[in-house]
Amino acid sequence: MNDHNFFLQPFSPVSPLLHLQITGNIERRANTLAIHYALLGHLAELVIPAPADVPTRKNHLWEGTCFELFLAVKNSSQYWEFNLSPAGHWNVYRFGAYRQGMQEEMGFTSLPFSIQKESDSLLLALEVELDEIVQADQPLDVAISGVIELKGGEVTYWALIHRGPQADFHRRDSFILEL
Repeated sequence: MNDHNFFLQPFSPVSPLLHLQITGNIERRANTLAIHYALLGHLAELVIPAPADVPTRKNHLWEGTCFELFLAVKNSSQYWEFNLSPAGHWNVYRFGAYRQGMQEEMGFTSLPFSIQKESDSLLLALEVELDEIVQADQPLDVAISGVIELKGGEVTYWALIHRGPQADFHRRDSFILEL
């Protein structure tokens, strides 16, 4: 079993008045991955989509508030991007290499996750079987990130680490956790 707590950093400084934090935990048991995000702070200042009546697979979730997870088999150029919207919408994309060959990963037909919102916290939890994309004995390199939209229209980018001059969650050198 691999278990890691995480704390995401903003790419650019965020107003100290917001007091935002994104923390969580990720673990892998055999081929089951569980991740929990906690967005803490003045949520009234953020754009958080309302829960959808029927969550569906959607594109471009990263254009607004969205939590993301990137997985790659160690020593492979192929990787997957998971997008989870607080509205309940989701998507999983497969890439052959850095930003190349983006396709929806059809191994997932649903991605149910739970969302709990309070005045000062948004909790999101996902537990997913990875059998359709990787084998249980394959070690994974992982990047965890988030996009948070502020009410004024500014979009902020959060990750475990930012390696380049621009926010870029796809950089393999930012896949710093091993599961």
